Amino acid sequence: ISVMNALFTLVEVLVAVSCCLGNILVIWAVLISRSMRQPTFSLIVSLAVADFMVGCVAIPLAVVVDGRVKTTFHGCLFISCVIILFTLVSVLCLVAIAVDRYLRVYFPLRYKRSVTQRHSCFAVAACWLVAIPLSFAPMFGWYNHETLSNTGNSTFTCKFIAVIPMTYLVYFSFFFCNLTSLLVMTVLYACVFYTIQRRLRDKPGNRTQTQSQNYLDKEKQLAGSLALVLVLFSLSWLPLHVMNCISFFGEPNVVPPTAFYVGILLSHANSAVNPVIYAFKVQKIREAYLKIWRRYITRRRENGNSGTSQGTDNSLDNQ
Repeated sequence: ISVMNALFTLVEVLVAVSCCLGNILVIWAVLISRSMRQPTFSLIVSLAVADFMVGCVAIPLAVVVDGRVKTTFHGCLFISCVIILFTLVSVLCLVAIAVDRYLRVYFPLRYKRSVTQRHSCFAVAACWLVAIPLSFAPMFGWYNHETLSNTGNSTFTCKFIAVIPMTYLVYFSFFFCNLTSLLVMTVLYACVFYTIQRRLRDKPGNRTQTQSQNYLDKEKQLAGSLALVLVLFSLSWLPLHVMNCISFFGEPNVVPPTAFYVGILLSHANSAVNPVIYAFKVQKIREAYLKIWRRYITRRRENGNSGTSQGTDNSLDNQ
């Protein structure tokens, strides 16, 4: 068990570092690019912030609540709720992105007139504000009462599953929050792709139709990239949720601990995968990545190796 814990901790550290570095790059790329001052990319930044917080907060806390520290019951419960928070924010951001894509494709003219950067900020704030009470529901009574009665006010070895009941994880977190959201997003993206495909079948006969087709091609590409983010999110989180259901509805020890460790790592790794998807699938973000690489990283490396003059720096800044 000690070898397994050590290996689990090592992989968690690597995943956490990847989450932090990758999602900082996403946030940086969107902020420096004028072409990404759009509602969709504001939601992508919110998703990147949530994934960044998974790396710098949730993963370290997940290691802590794996039986490594002694806390009071409510201290352990609070830590566990914080871990749930960032996952739920990610789900709500994905839902908001799917709704944004649906509105942009179904009502393109009204969308451009009505949906502004201010509205996207309201959507981002709503995602975080809604996630807080939902993720902290265990603090208001939906906790493991048996553990509290056994420990009282004394300290005990903090474990996530000891304070968060399976009823919350299965019925509320999985069935109500995650599964319902996945079904809604699947329907929305299916409608988006069906609408785009139907409109692309119309052969362009003039300049206006050609421009409309180019617009739909770009929308289809971006929607496909964001749908891929959704698919990978589902594949990363479903194994852990399914194992929770098996443990809850079946025999308690039917799922081996190693499988749970793999499921937890897979769920955390999802937060490190999204920046890679953006790099390969979203052209604007890929171009911003290259811009950061050329303007900041390559230039500093050249300055360090050959002592580039100030005049050269200024010429690069103006490119």
